[in-house]
Amino acid sequence: MTIKAVVFDIGNVLIEWQPERFYDSVIGEERRRAMFDAVDLHGMNERVDLGHPFTETIYATAEKYPDWRDEIRMWHDRWIEMAAPVIDHSVRLMNALQAKGMPVFSLTNFGVGSYDYAATHYDFLRQFDRDFISGHMQVTKPSARIYEMLEEATGLSGDALIFADDRADNIAAAHARGWHTHLFEGPQGWADRLVAEGLLSPDEAA
Repeated sequence: MTIKAVVFDIGNVLIEWQPERFYDSVIGEERRRAMFDAVDLHGMNERVDLGHPFTETIYATAEKYPDWRDEIRMWHDRWIEMAAPVIDHSVRLMNALQAKGMPVFSLTNFGVGSYDYAATHYDFLRQFDRDFISGHMQVTKPSARIYEMLEEATGLSGDALIFADDRADNIAAAHARGWHTHLFEGPQGWADRLVAEGLLSPDEAA
């Protein structure tokens, strides 16, 4: 079947997402390691991605750990610094696909409030043809249900879809449904794959 839509993850595909790197730059690696050992910050973020309130979830966690209160609140208060920088080449690929009439969907583990906040800084987040944001769907990758919901909403499935994500478990879940998949390790590899699939020319993918 011909590919009929391209599906992008966002974190580490369109925007770099490295919380540890952010904290290393602000509080130093040693203190960051101690905090991540003491507090399940990724578990906190997972709750946001499942639709729990952005501000309330992070601030409540901060109050539970007074020794780390100020640092935990940075996950909210300095969130745009953490979700940065944009991967410009990936954004160009998204734009090039849409310029050729190829629908581009997001499929992302992202909170409701955090996504809305990010979109005030990153205009391209409002430019997908369809948005599939876990916070609204109340299910996260790699659960099979989130992929199924995209299929149900779009009427597309299997090899009508090609999906790029930076996590092997998310890719494996999509592959199990028959989607074309690409494990994102950098924008050039994704560009080359889109060219190989005949979706973009080398010039369009540059």
